[in-house]
Amino acid sequence: MKLATFNINGVKARAETLGRWLEQARPDVAVLQEIKSVDEAFPRALIEDRGYHLETHGQKGFNGVAILSTLPLHNVTRGLPGDETDEQARWIEADIGETGLRVCGLYLPNGNPAPGPKYDYKLAWMERLKARATALLAEERPLAFAGDYNVIPQPMDAARPEAWRQDALFLPDSRAAFRRLEALGLYDALRLRRPEPGLYSFWDYQANARGRNDGIRIDHWLLSPQAADLLLDCWIETEPRDWDKPSDHTPVWVDLAA
Repeated sequence: MKLATFNINGVKARAETLGRWLEQARPDVAVLQEIKSVDEAFPRALIEDRGYHLETHGQKGFNGVAILSTLPLHNVTRGLPGDETDEQARWIEADIGETGLRVCGLYLPNGNPAPGPKYDYKLAWMERLKARATALLAEERPLAFAGDYNVIPQPMDAARPEAWRQDALFLPDSRAAFRRLEALGLYDALRLRRPEPGLYSFWDYQANARGRNDGIRIDHWLLSPQAADLLLDCWIETEPRDWDKPSDHTPVWVDLAA
């Protein structure tokens, strides 16, 4: 089973890009972030006409996450527990068919400018994520936490780490919170298969960042031990970043024996 996470940066603005990618890549499961659409206005035919089941958790003009799958999606939940006042659409979960795999799609807050209330929200959100992951891990089942984490885990995950020293994506507290997730027993899928530097999932639109490969790795798959045991491969698909009207992110894939 091949699964991908893709921050699409606006499902309507990237409809042609998303449609082309689905036709060419044919993921069994895809987790989307920044759909930037309320559920009622989501272009469902774009997904469903290509043979996918679809669940969304949208928000007008901002954020928004979705899961699409060739297998039915069961036990769908929306919104990260822990703060009933949080109205931002950044979390969705679903069981994938009868595989036993549960996929959690997330769009973690950016946190800039830092310090400040947006950074406080980011760190609080990561603590809620840790609590939810802890609860799910207690079920001892295959789990995949996929999405745009807005965290650069290590200096090797940035072409120019010095340029990100004061950014919320790379501040010590952000990276420490990411390490606390790993300390629960979650595995960074890409690093299980590809330990080398120079692997990025995001390039800014400005200053020819893609042409210079001035990128960062912020889109991740974190796997429970049971899911990591099923991992066949993990890779970053860079080609869609070079298409016309691309997202500033590119898909990150896992292949699981599920």
